[in-house]
Amino acid sequence: MTDDTATELARAAWPDVPSDALVLLPIGSTEQHGPHLPLDTDSVIAQAVARRTATHLPDALVAPTLPYGASGEHAGFPGTVSIGHEALRAVLVESVRSLSLWAARIVLVNGHGGNTATLGATVRLLRAEGHDVAWTDCSAPGGDAHAGRTETSVMLHLAPEHVRLSAAVTGDTRPLSALLPELMAHGVRAVSPSGVLGDPTGATATEGRTTVDAMVATAVRRISAWGVDDRGRLIEPAHRAVRP
Repeated sequence: MTDDTATELARAAWPDVPSDALVLLPIGSTEQHGPHLPLDTDSVIAQAVARRTATHLPDALVAPTLPYGASGEHAGFPGTVSIGHEALRAVLVESVRSLSLWAARIVLVNGHGGNTATLGATVRLLRAEGHDVAWTDCSAPGGDAHAGRTETSVMLHLAPEHVRLSAAVTGDTRPLSALLPELMAHGVRAVSPSGVLGDPTGATATEGRTTVDAMVATAVRRISAWGVDDRGRLIEPAHRAVRP
């Protein structure tokens, strides 16, 4: 498989699906990303990382992106659609159980930080059932938290036609660790009326390409090594898995 479309499960006919397929399932969200980025930002990023990762792996297919996640912290903004942790867990459990009837391995490629608690608990359960499944994320080390320079740069690379730089504003620039207690208690709007956690100033498509390339390289490296921690998360090969 040499291009993005060749790896898309939705476009395959069933006789073309490899018997030992590796399936990447992008998990995104539909939530506010400030006044300048689209609501599907997390889904766009997860899908792009999954598609580009699949081109580097044999017999890899990318399932249709799950566009809803656990985004309750963004509920104060119109446009946000959150299905919550319980519903997300049910969707992931049934999706993986179904995929496991024919797929050899499954990787959930997560684009939204609010999904991680559900992913950890859910994948741990699924692995206990005997499914060969793990998850990885699309995080950028050193990046800002939400709709800041990091995500804005990535979207300028992936979907520039949907970025409104003229509407971009600086939000709360404190580290996520400092913001988290208030975010958990009162939601994003109480911390940042614009919905931005970070500063989009200086974002560029070039920086976005570099970030996406790093995300893809990390995903390929982790999937190839297949080291899994006790939360079902793929880890770096240098930190070998507790349960390979």
